[in-house]
Order: sequence, then structure tokens, then C-alpha cells
Amino acid sequence: MSRRKQAKKREILPDARYGDLVVAKFINNVMYDGKKSVAESIVYGALEKLSPNKDEQLQIFKEALANVTPKVEVRSRRVGGATYQVPVDVRAERAVALAIRWIITFMRKRSEQTSIAKLAAEFSEAVKNRGGAFKKKEDTHKMAEANKAFSHFKW
Repeated sequence: MSRRKQAKKREILPDARYGDLVVAKFINNVMYDGKKSVAESIVYGALEKLSPNKDEQLQIFKEALANVTPKVEVRSRRVGGATYQVPVDVRAERAVALAIRWIITFMRKRSEQTSIAKLAAEFSEAVKNRGGAFKKKEDTHKMAEANKAFSHFKW
């Protein structure tokens, strides 16, 4: 990270099907080796597998992401030779980025046959408040709760 000036945020265009920026970010994170059309087919295929209705697909996506989005996290803070895990509120932008990353990570670890099936399963699990990504959020919140005693070290 640069000490001189803040890095400029890149503007991304909304995705073609839903006109949504978050879906576009999700597709960009699924993408490997610049193959955006493959990533789009995986994401759109997974959403179609869950529901035939376009509006319902976007609703499922938003709900899954909301259920996985963390509110607090722990950050390491060094004070007088000791390192403490200090609970900190998560910025909205980072929270969405973490949720996207967790869903994709746990989607790739699943044992289904195709990526479309893996992503569809992870979305349906997230909507039902289950699955790997939701468990990761719960673990993050538990860790923050356990270290609440160090919250006075916030900076």
C-alpha cells in the first residue's frame, strides 16, 4: 500500500443481464485468466438453475450475499510487545468483497460435478443460512465476540 496517496478506485460497468454492479464484481472475481464469458456463463447458469424468473434470480443473489456479509472482524494490533486481536466494524465495501470472496472460495471447494452446480449449491446454502461461506461469517463474528475485551485498543 502506497504511503503517498490513496489508490484510485476503478470504475466497473454493470453486468449485461441484471444491470447490477455487485453481480459484475462477482463475475470478475469468478473469472480465471481473463475469460469473462466463461465466468458469466457460470454465474448466470447457477442463478438460472435456482430460479427461472430473472427478478427472483437477482433476489436470491442479493439475499445470499447479505446472509454471508460480515458486520465485524478482528484485526491484529501490536501494543507494547503483545499482539491483540481487536474487533473492528467492517466497511461496507470490504464486507461485500469478503462475502464475494468467501462464496467463491467455498464454491470451488465443493464436490459437485460442474462449477455451475457448485455455485448454485453454495447460493442455496447461503440463502438458508448454511454452508461454508455462512460458517466463515459466523466464525468471524465469534472471534470478534471472544476478543471484545480488547476493543479499547481500536485505532
